[in-house]
This record gives sequence, structure tokens and C-alpha cells, in this order.
Amino acid sequence: QKFLCSNCNNILKKALQTLCGHRYCSACLTWIVRNNKNAICQKCKEEDPNTLGEESLLAEERAFGDAAINKEISELRVRCVTLGCSWSGIMKDFEEHQSLCEYALIPCHTGCGHVVMRRKLADHLENGCVNNVTVCQQCQCTMPNSEYQVRTFLSRIKPLFGWFQQSSHPPSSANKDGCCFSEVGCAFRGSQEKIKEHEKSAVGAHMLLLLQHMRQLQGTLCSAARAAQSLTPRLNLRNESVLQQLVREKVISELENKLHVFENIVAVLNKEVESSNLEILAFRRQSELDQNIIRGLELKIAELHRCLTQKDAGLSSLHKSLLFSEQASYDGIFLWKITEVGRKLQDSVSGRTVSLYSPAFYTAKYGYKVCLRVYLNGDGTGKGTHLSLFFVVMKGDYDALLPWPFRHKVTFMLLDQNNREHVIDAFRPDLTSASFQRPVTDMNVASGCPMFLPLAKLQSPKHAYVKEDTLFLKCIIDTN
Repeated sequence: QKFLCSNCNNILKKALQTLCGHRYCSACLTWIVRNNKNAICQKCKEEDPNTLGEESLLAEERAFGDAAINKEISELRVRCVTLGCSWSGIMKDFEEHQSLCEYALIPCHTGCGHVVMRRKLADHLENGCVNNVTVCQQCQCTMPNSEYQVRTFLSRIKPLFGWFQQSSHPPSSANKDGCCFSEVGCAFRGSQEKIKEHEKSAVGAHMLLLLQHMRQLQGTLCSAARAAQSLTPRLNLRNESVLQQLVREKVISELENKLHVFENIVAVLNKEVESSNLEILAFRRQSELDQNIIRGLELKIAELHRCLTQKDAGLSSLHKSLLFSEQASYDGIFLWKITEVGRKLQDSVSGRTVSLYSPAFYTAKYGYKVCLRVYLNGDGTGKGTHLSLFFVVMKGDYDALLPWPFRHKVTFMLLDQNNREHVIDAFRPDLTSASFQRPVTDMNVASGCPMFLPLAKLQSPKHAYVKEDTLFLKCIIDTN
């Protein structure tokens, strides 16, 4: 937890510690202060909102860089989670890896709108990018930028070597059967169309051939210089100075040409490296901006989620209150409708749901709060043979104003839905029983009729106590 930002809950980036002792990412603290007047530390609110003080007020000038935690974070072992990438290392090397990860998805820098894997960017630019084309000013051919740059580069260095007589553009009909790199070792031959396709696809191979040829030239020059040195003692003094001068001039001329070629190559490569570095820096800056935007959006989403949760809880409470108001009775007479009797009886037999409680009802608007409890498979002496029905005195809002113990007569009825033979039983409270004293918990111990009705009679086809899988229990409290 100590490595996580108090705001975005991600790994701290350029950690700042506030006066209250909590840590924030530098970008998170800047965002909070910029978008909230007199911002208070959220962690302080969560831990103890009653002890908020001056030190909980957030401001950039009141925070300082936490070098110790930054050092610990930089040494954390991490791995790249980009699909396909197996890189692992420490946190301080991770940002550099992010900018080089071959499996990362990056937008094409030409603005074509495609997002490609970094390792496939070159193929995309070569074959699929609609913005990466150039019209050659010499031959008016349309070609990818990369091919145009290579052709331009070759056209600059060919005259320096003296290796080629051909142009860097598609060969003329006089050389239509051979690749224009044949003089440096390429053996490809074919029609003009095949040669053009070959030159596009074999740029890398041609560059390797050029490099090998340059190395051979270097070896030849070195051999010539050594040969000149070995011949010098054998010549007479008159010819010695002339030969040395000729060899020296030739070697110097060759080296100057070679140096000029290498300078051109290095200049081109430096431009490519500089361009790549600029692109990397631009991607990093854009990535930081995107991360800040994402953090801001995540904060807004979290706040909206909290608001929705609070409203859902309020609606749920209102729904329960409304449902209770609809079902509540305030005259001591309560009719309880129980549906799905078959399933609930089976649950009672199996022990899954032993008993059922009715909604609460009242003897008067400010009277006793009571409810019914039924055991469909019986309880006590009636277990397994009878339906047991009990009366429960509950803790109410007006108990302090009511006389105790509860002493009103209670009548139970199981209604025959054909209105022929209702089951009726009644009792008067035992004034010494704890069941009828003023409740000290949510409800007293239930009291009533454990053998209210035999189960055989409940399910008998002669009676309609259960009809359409529904039964009705009625309770009447004599309030006189």
C-alpha cells in the first residue's frame, strides 16, 4: 500500500508527500489542486473525518518530493504485461522498455489513423501506409518513403565509390536482365518488373553487400600500403621518394574518398537517430498527457459511481418503507397471504427454511408491534405432524408508553377458501411468560399453538385451505 498513490491508487510516479503524511503522484496532486478549491486530502477524510486540520489542506508548495519511496519504487521487480512480451526487470528500466517494447501498440506517425505493433511498423510503412509515399522527381514513380530515402542515399554515395555506372532509379533496357547491385555481389536476374520487385524487397540485403564491399576496399588499401612499405628498401634512392610519393598520394586519395563516404553515411544515420529520438520524446509526452487525462476520467467515474451507490441505497430504503407501509395493519387485524406453499413446505421438511415470519402489524397506530411465525412442518410437539402457528411481540417505537405485560386475547384463523370450515384457535397471554413482557431485543420468544392443524387435514381435498398453492392465515387481536 505504501507504494500506491492516495488519489489514483496506482504505483506512485514522482512521489510527493503532503504535510499530513500521505503520498500522491506529482501529476495527481497538480490535477487535484487545479480542479478543487481548498482541496482536502481524501485519505484523511477516510481515516478520521473528525480530526481534519490545517495539515490536510492540499497545495503543491506544501508537498515535498519523497526521494526514499521513489528509490524503493525504482528497485521494484516488474514485468511487461503487453501480450507477447516476456520482458522483466526493475521499475527504473521499465519506462525505457515501454518506449522500445516491440509488442506495444502505437499509432502510425504519418497520421494515417492505423495503430500497429511497434515491431510491425516498418512493414506497415513499407506496404500499408497510405501517407508514406513519395513521387520521385527524376523518374516520376510513386514509391514508399523508405525506398525513396534509400534510393536517394545510394544516388549520393555511388559516385564516391565509382562502383556503378547505372542510375539509382529503375535500370534501362540495356541492363534489364540484371540487378543494379550486381557489381557488389547481387546475382538476381529477371524481367524489368521482377527486378523492380526485387529492389523493393531486398533493400537490407543490398546494404549488407555494400558494407562487405566497403570492407574489401579497406582491406585492399591496407594491403597496398603494406606492399609499398615492403618494396621501398629494394628501390634505389632516386626512385624511392617518387614511389613513396605516388603510393602516399594514392592512399591519401583513397582514404579521403572513403572518409567522405563514411561521413555521408554517418550524417544520414545521425539524422535518422535524431528523428527517432524526437518521435520517442513526442510519444512519451503524449503518453504522459494521456495518462493524466485517463486519471482525471477515472476520478470522475469513481465519484459518479459513489453517487449512484448512495442513490441506489436511498431508493432501496424508500422501497422497503413503501412496501412496509402498504402491508402494515394498524387495527389489530392482519391477513397473511402465503404463496408457493408446496415449495416452502418442502423447504421446511428438509430444514432449509424451518419457519416463516409475517410482516409486522400493530394493534393501533401507536400500539403494540407484533407479527406471526408459522412452521409449515410443525415445531415442538407438532413437528412433522402439524402446522404450528405462533404469535410474536416485537420491539416497537412506542413501547415506553404502553402497559406491560401484553394482555390482549389473540385469535388465529386458517381460512377455508371455499368459505365452509375455517380453522380457529385462540388464547389469552400468560402474564408471567417472558413472551409477553416488554421486549429488550428485536422480538420476544414466540408463543402460540404448536398443534394448530394436522398436516393431513391441511392437504386434504375435502377442504380448500391450500388452493392454487396459496393459503391465508388471519390474526385478530382483541383491543377492547
